[in-house]
Amino acid sequence: MTDTPPCPECGSDYVYADGPLLICPECAHEWAAADSAPANDLGKVYRDANGNALEDGDTVTLIKDLKVKGTSKTVKVGTKVRINRLVDEDHDIDCKIVGIGPMKLKTEFVKKG
Repeated sequence: MTDTPPCPECGSDYVYADGPLLICPECAHEWAAADSAPANDLGKVYRDANGNALEDGDTVTLIKDLKVKGTSKTVKVGTKVRINRLVDEDHDIDCKIVGIGPMKLKTEFVKKG
């Protein structure tokens, strides 16, 4: 067998490594290997349309007209928006646009600056 430890949940010896995780096929328990860095410490890097790294509090500019879902309003190209926070969802940016209100944007439609 390999040098993987037994499953901490069920004690199975059939544990296998999948990247930085150890997985038990019997009970489906997953945990980080002791010698690997936790995935949360690495952090996701959010990048704009030009490849610049984005952070909370940055000001970005829209590079495309975006229709606001559920209304007849459109947010025009060139609108400056301040990022309230970056989230790990389908739409990465939580922001508030003057005249529109709270909105979520994708990083592919903005550029830093």
